[in-house]
Amino acid sequence: MKLYYSLASPYVRKVRMTALELGLDDRLELVLTDAWTVTEGLPQDNPLCKVPTLVLDDGTPLFDSPVICEYLNSLAGGTLFPPDGPDRWTALRLQALADGLCDAAIARRLETLRPESLRSATWIARQQAAMVRALDALEGRIEELSGAVTIGTLAVATVLGYLDLRFAEDQWRVGRPRLAAWFVEAGRRPSFEVTRPPAP
Repeated sequence: MKLYYSLASPYVRKVRMTALELGLDDRLELVLTDAWTVTEGLPQDNPLCKVPTLVLDDGTPLFDSPVICEYLNSLAGGTLFPPDGPDRWTALRLQALADGLCDAAIARRLETLRPESLRSATWIARQQAAMVRALDALEGRIEELSGAVTIGTLAVATVLGYLDLRFAEDQWRVGRPRLAAWFVEAGRRPSFEVTRPPAP
């Protein structure tokens, strides 16, 4: 299988952590890709031209990290996506919250990269407020992060790592001691260490 990836993408990191947790990492051919400039390969396999994109051995492309992660879990017969029931909805809710936090963080970052005269302070503030609410929700739901590793816990670990990479000045740990303590433990997982992006 071929995985189009970039080094800093938190969505790619979630996919790679999933593959490592499931023992599938050695089955992935990693194709380093700049989705902003690439003209061959990725645009043909994914009309949205985004990473991560996974191309199966039969040529079928899968895209969007939740879809790719669920496929890998199914392929390996894994337990990162619990069977139908309360645990499944907890895992999926955590993944959705973490991915939404990630969406807001990336939208905020992209806005700050625009020329200053074109930036919207209102848009940046909106994304920052969403990030704060999501982090507070995770602090308040810390019990949902305990227990077995799921796609939800991997997604949360991934986005917190992204915040350290791109928004260290926010100091997201302040006022969230339980989430900070959980992240210390999560950060010790081999899948987290192996996929750590290079410093900017």
